[in-house]
Amino acid sequence: MTDKLRETSIELEVPFHDIDGLGIVWHGHYYKYLEIARTRLLRSVGLDSGDIIGPRYRFVIVESHCRYTSALRYGDNVRVSAWFGDLRHRIRILYDVTNIATGRRAARGHTILATTDLEGRLLLETPPGIVERIGG
Repeated sequence: MTDKLRETSIELEVPFHDIDGLGIVWHGHYYKYLEIARTRLLRSVGLDSGDIIGPRYRFVIVESHCRYTSALRYGDNVRVSAWFGDLRHRIRILYDVTNIATGRRAARGHTILATTDLEGRLLLETPPGIVERIGG
């Protein structure tokens, strides 16, 4: 099992506009929930766009994945947890989406962020300053 490096979480209530014709959360909205949690995680270590990232580097999402295990519905209270995984060549962020009332996992996912310089050139390793901020 992976250590949950710098785990953080957000809570939200599923809004009506996220529901599809079947009365469940449309699958694409889960990525929005993951992004909110990823932003909270990056901000918690000073890696939001205005800090070290903005003036020196950029993050580019090169992969995203979400596996759905239990449907969410309008009004469900949800916790989305996010934590850092691998940091060496890219930054892997992992997620659990949980229905708070039932305790059931609704989804599990990950995103992979590559680091580029300001001109968009891909860096083959995550810069040491970024790794240090995360604590890896």
